[in-house]
Amino acid sequence: MTAPRQLFVTTALPYANGKFHIGHIMEYIQADIWVRAQRMLGSNVDFVGADDAHGAPIMIAAEKAGKTPEQFVADIAAGRKQYLDGFLIAFDNWHSTHSPENTEISQAIYKDLKAAGLIETRTIEQFFDPEKGMFLPDRFIKGECPNCHAKDQYGDNCEVCGAVYAPTELIGPYSALSGARPELRTSDHFFFKLSDPRCVAFLEQWTKAGHLQPEVANKVREWIAPGEDGKPKMGDWDISRDAPYFGIEIPDAPGKYFYVWLDAPVGYLASLKNLLGKRGQDFAAYMAQPGLEQYHFIGKDIITFHTLFWPAMLKFSGRKVPDNVFVHGFLTVNNGEKMSKSRGTGLDPLKYLQLGMNPEWLRYYLAAKLSARNEDIDFNAEDFMLRVNSDLIGKFVNIASRAAGFITKRFDGRLGVVTADGLALLEQLRAALSAVKQLYEQREFGKVVREVMQLADRVNAYVDQNKPWELAKKEGQDERLHDVCTTCIEAFRILAVYLKPILPKLAADVENFTMMPPERFDNVLEPLGAGAQIDVYQHLMQRVDVKQLEALFEPPAQAQQAPAAIKDEASTATTEAPGGEPLAPVITIDDFVKIDLRIARIVDCAAVEGSTKLLRLTLDAGEKDDAGAPRLRNVFSGIASAYRPEQLKGKLTVLVANLAPRKMKFGISEGMVLAASHGDEKANPGIYVLEPNEGAQPGMRVR
Repeated sequence: MTAPRQLFVTTALPYANGKFHIGHIMEYIQADIWVRAQRMLGSNVDFVGADDAHGAPIMIAAEKAGKTPEQFVADIAAGRKQYLDGFLIAFDNWHSTHSPENTEISQAIYKDLKAAGLIETRTIEQFFDPEKGMFLPDRFIKGECPNCHAKDQYGDNCEVCGAVYAPTELIGPYSALSGARPELRTSDHFFFKLSDPRCVAFLEQWTKAGHLQPEVANKVREWIAPGEDGKPKMGDWDISRDAPYFGIEIPDAPGKYFYVWLDAPVGYLASLKNLLGKRGQDFAAYMAQPGLEQYHFIGKDIITFHTLFWPAMLKFSGRKVPDNVFVHGFLTVNNGEKMSKSRGTGLDPLKYLQLGMNPEWLRYYLAAKLSARNEDIDFNAEDFMLRVNSDLIGKFVNIASRAAGFITKRFDGRLGVVTADGLALLEQLRAALSAVKQLYEQREFGKVVREVMQLADRVNAYVDQNKPWELAKKEGQDERLHDVCTTCIEAFRILAVYLKPILPKLAADVENFTMMPPERFDNVLEPLGAGAQIDVYQHLMQRVDVKQLEALFEPPAQAQQAPAAIKDEASTATTEAPGGEPLAPVITIDDFVKIDLRIARIVDCAAVEGSTKLLRLTLDAGEKDDAGAPRLRNVFSGIASAYRPEQLKGKLTVLVANLAPRKMKFGISEGMVLAASHGDEKANPGIYVLEPNEGAQPGMRVR
């Protein structure tokens, strides 16, 4: 007999500076479905998570809150359980990177890398904030990305193009703490020599060996490939930071701490060790198992750390490397719009639960969208309600409700004998078992849902052909009624088993209803059997109410179709609409004040490579970030046909400041500048950017 697989599974560690957002919940649901499916396949799985608790942002946020960093992250951690339990996400352990286990393992990995000759000490020039009197962590230095030239990017990597670089490579850097231009000062830092031929050779082999999705592997190999100087583009990795810093001290290096991205992924191992300690298991023996498989679920914004640094750290410290890193895309809402609470497009997971919305609705809907590829998925409110009400409940749940009552009332709650046509249907359902198991293994959850819904269509067609409600009215048809209803209950059980990783609570309710022990996939091959007792059927799931969705999202303004022309009441003549467009429907002052218009100065303007329509505007709207540093906005505007960049630099304009950021091909656009144009652009070309009078200052509100 083959021994069961032993799997070690993690999700990316959320930074301990805020609540879970819907992106976290999507990732955890995806991983949870896969873990549950693996267990139904007979695998042993340890599924762990933790809070990423270190780094300068935590230290500074804690100081602002008047707390110690330890208390700050503990308070954040205390709020995690309601989300995880609420969405039926069953981690075996939830821990923290601020733990004895993480300190021990991080320092051991560092020592092993040093013994392997892969740690090098270098005197570097590092940015120092003269106003704050401290060396600046990467995340507190901002400037223009040296790769794609996106503005206002952090000092370690670009959120637009994904490039990783040193803070000193930023163009026009400034301190995010004070706004001051930082000074270059020298400091001794420790580097992990990723450019060492051993590391490069390993990563080239590892990325080609099926450990990554093809599209991810292709991207990673671009970073490994040599640049013009013949060295890998990724370079060596600075793994140390100077005090003050909230993190793990580097052994034998007073005042030096591990960069947070070194100890963060080690938190996976620390959480596992903490779990094994609770069980009385030996961590070293567990990790030494030859058949152990290690998997990580992450978002596409942290690929570099998990596909370059992390496997190389593990490999050259003598530890097990990941068997696969599963990368998913972002979650947008309502046809690709980025989440924004201020515009009513945010999907707050806690609000979802507080409104009494069924967590399995969301699990089902996300599963129906998820695939094995690194792709963005969209939450569309109308599609959500349709899939849940029409498919999940209308096609699947209602199978049981159409048959169970007859079994209870007419046959004492006992199943009957299934005859030829019913057996043929059930055989079709059981024949899908192999495909369903394979699709779960491959993380093709959308295909699982489609397969099950197609099977449900066959069952409903069988019900409609046999019409048990009519059989119940005819004399001499009890045996056939018993046969048809028994077939429906058995078909419903099979489909519930197939959906169990996605709908664990509903599946448990079905197990109680059919009086069966917890199901594994292969249990579908064994029928309940004639004479089997079932419980009284209780309705398993309510439909989505449109009022719940309206409460979850602020409903959009009810736009009315305006007439193409305006009628002059006095003359009864029809006049042409001003500017070639009819006036919009009347709004109230309450509607108007929702739009936050601000004066902004165009401090920079540039053409967008690859676009003939867009200009990239860098705007000063008088804002500062959480640390008190000036914050500049990056806005793309389709005005290149009317303006050259030099015509706009230094001018004032009007910014829609509370418009949700939009991710575009060329970067993130953080608002919109106002411009006038005629409704008929072909006949009346021309775009005119609004220019407030001098005397208005950036940040002033337009009222």
